[in-house]
Amino acid sequence: MKKISILFTSLLINLACMNASAQLKMPQSSSSQTLIQEFGLGKVTVKYSRPNIKGRSLEKDLIPFGEVWRTGANDATVITFTDAVTLEGNPVAAGEYALFTIPGKDEWIIILNKETKQWGSYQYKQAEDVLRFKVKPIKLTERLETFSINFSDVMPSSANLYLSWENTQITIKMTTEVDSKVMANIDAAMKSEKPPFYPAAIYYFENGKDLKKALEWINIAEAGDQKAPWYKYQKARIQLKIGDKIEAAKTARAGIEAAKAVNNAEYIRLNEKILTQASQ
Repeated sequence: MKKISILFTSLLINLACMNASAQLKMPQSSSSQTLIQEFGLGKVTVKYSRPNIKGRSLEKDLIPFGEVWRTGANDATVITFTDAVTLEGNPVAAGEYALFTIPGKDEWIIILNKETKQWGSYQYKQAEDVLRFKVKPIKLTERLETFSINFSDVMPSSANLYLSWENTQITIKMTTEVDSKVMANIDAAMKSEKPPFYPAAIYYFENGKDLKKALEWINIAEAGDQKAPWYKYQKARIQLKIGDKIEAAKTARAGIEAAKAVNNAEYIRLNEKILTQASQ
């Protein structure tokens, strides 16, 4: 009986300890982050954990050069593309990949790997690689305590993905095909019951397409709502780009009056800007 009592007491103590551990909340030494960046007609998502320097050396203590690194902490970093992209000119199909790196003094090797469900890089297999390419690191003037991944210079078909830590930064240039997809979408949409005249006209204007067609479409959009100052603003922009300053000025004046009628300061300013340009 005494032995059973001791075992029972021990069990209760263990259960109590487990319960206390489950209730104890503490900050993670390497915080997690998920980035979602719209890119082209799709999205790029990065899930990773962010270690800190904590007075250590990047090369000697944290990511020994020449070895495969998980590109973060804890689980392997995962990057997902909903559309096909190119990374530094290398085509990558839509999908989910583990993002590994091999740091070096003069160059880093960037790796996309099929196996995304792994802790660190301990189970990494080169045979599962989808892509490898090299990039040059640059030195930062300011020291970054926390490892960071971020996007910058995001344009419709290009962007930069940055890996930054301590005094080192890696830039990965991304591109994606947009124009052919948008043009195909516009062609299909124009055959629908409600053609998107307004956004199609703006796309044609902003991407060097047929300006006469853009003007035709913006005229149809404007006819549907004569009180909308944004239609007149976009129409004036197109007219100005065509070279018809007289009509651009006329449209901009009408846009200013329409904007005043609805108390829209932004489109008063935008149409005034077109009017000024048309007067030069």
